[in-house]
Amino acid sequence: MQLSHTRPVTAARFDDPNLVSAAGLVPVLALAQRSGLLSLADEHLSVPTDKGANAGRKVGSLVAGMVAGADSIADMAILRHGALGTLFDRPYAPSTLGSFLRQFRFGHVRQLDAVASRLLSGLAEQTPVLAGIDTGPVMIDIDDSIIEVHGHSKQGSGYGYSGVRGLNSLITTVTTTTAAPVITGQRLRKGSCGSARGAARMIADTLCTVHRVRTAVINSAAPQQMSAPLVRADSAYFGHPAISAAIRGGADVSITTGLNSVIRTAISAIPADAWTPIRYTNAIFDDATESWISTAEVAEIPFTAFTAQKKAHHIPGRLIVRRIPDLRPKKDQGQQQLFDVWRFHAFFTTTDPHDLDTVTADQVHRRHAIIEQVHADLKNSALAHMPSAHFCANAAWLVCAVMAFNLTRAAATITGDSALAKATTGTIRQTLISVPTRIAYSARKITLHLPTGWPWEKQWMTLFENTFRRNLPIAA
Repeated sequence: MQLSHTRPVTAARFDDPNLVSAAGLVPVLALAQRSGLLSLADEHLSVPTDKGANAGRKVGSLVAGMVAGADSIADMAILRHGALGTLFDRPYAPSTLGSFLRQFRFGHVRQLDAVASRLLSGLAEQTPVLAGIDTGPVMIDIDDSIIEVHGHSKQGSGYGYSGVRGLNSLITTVTTTTAAPVITGQRLRKGSCGSARGAARMIADTLCTVHRVRTAVINSAAPQQMSAPLVRADSAYFGHPAISAAIRGGADVSITTGLNSVIRTAISAIPADAWTPIRYTNAIFDDATESWISTAEVAEIPFTAFTAQKKAHHIPGRLIVRRIPDLRPKKDQGQQQLFDVWRFHAFFTTTDPHDLDTVTADQVHRRHAIIEQVHADLKNSALAHMPSAHFCANAAWLVCAVMAFNLTRAAATITGDSALAKATTGTIRQTLISVPTRIAYSARKITLHLPTGWPWEKQWMTLFENTFRRNLPIAA
């Protein structure tokens, strides 16, 4: 493609007050209002002084800016161009939103957490963003990530396990068999804190949110037998506080153990004939024996965790181990190995073996890596920066980023496009949000004129029609 020779571009002017660069904000913010975002923020937030007034509209502005692609306070200026002031009431200036965030203290951040969890319940009622949560298996993943910052002026920044200066964001996600992950819990922590700090509280809060969502979407006329959620995590969370919080909340666990002396002793007790080949890299399926020919194998053994602690902390379950040949080259290549050397990956689970056998439990546990994609998605969107020097302002920013993530995901689920419903935030923004439009007035009503030939016209119109159905009026 090249520039036109018959109609060359000779001038450019920013002079049209009826243009909008992000038409997708109209149906997405309609969905947010219907799900209660503004009213929930007004109800739960008590940010002091005049800077905390109209909390609902200010939180709505922050979430809308993030949905449109803002990753800093200055980027919130994207809400104040063209006809956006006509389509929306009071799009706040970036300076006003920055002053609002700087008034937050820890208690206000927790209030915003309550808004985020209740917004998710509203979205689950309005859309299939958590389809199957009331009937099928529910996976809860927890993990943290370092958001890199620069300079020493950021409150709470420090060097953590990644070796870079940053702030630590801990999130939990919920995934079902038919729905992509959404974020159910979030907490910003200082950069040098350990991964497991506050994990027990986060897991308890997440299970409460899952219960609230299940209650919101379940069909009371035909109640279903709901399975226990499964909490998955890596070895940083293998400790009694996190695991007992999950069990008290009615969940099972599947958590990597690491390899200490207790785990190695348990692995050595596994019989040699207990190992089963699994589908792994370079595996081949043998039709004759209906089994996998693979270098990777799994086995399990009964295991009671935390036996070195007091008896009340003992938790019975299963230790499932995956082993693969250790192909790392040795420094001394003068003598070949006399026997196979294995690398072991073990995890502890409390699931019933009748529900998840050894092979299935290993497959389910490995899918925990999906939370890494959510972290990457956030960092490619609103969490590209921590915009303020104030820690609590950044903590509130994280909560708003999570609400924007869930809202974007929910909007994609009602487009009728199954691929788009599981796409990244960047893809959803490109196809549904960042669509240019020109507004026109007729009989005191506004019509949006979008580009002809837009590749995702059908999906956009489906989203628009689903959010503006006459039988579901939008709350003021």
